[in-house]
Amino acid sequence: MSNHVYKTIELTGSSTKGIEDAVQKAIARSAETVHNMRWFEVTDIRGHLVDGKVDHWQVSLKLGFTLEP
Repeated sequence: MSNHVYKTIELTGSSTKGIEDAVQKAIARSAETVHNMRWFEVTDIRGHLVDGKVDHWQVSLKLGFTLEP
C-alpha cells in the first residue's frame, strides 16, 4: 500500500427503486466533483412510507477518497 492520505465525506442518496439504486445515485452525483474516490461504507438505511407501503429509500454512507499530492 502506498502512502495515501484519505478524506471522507458523508452522503445520503434516495431512490424509489431500492437501496442499491440510492447508493449508486449518491456516488454518481459525488463523482461529478469529487476525484480519486476509493471506497464507501453504508452507515444507515431508512425508508419513507406512504399508505403502509415503501415510497422511497434513503441510504447514508461515508465516501473515502485520496487527496491530491
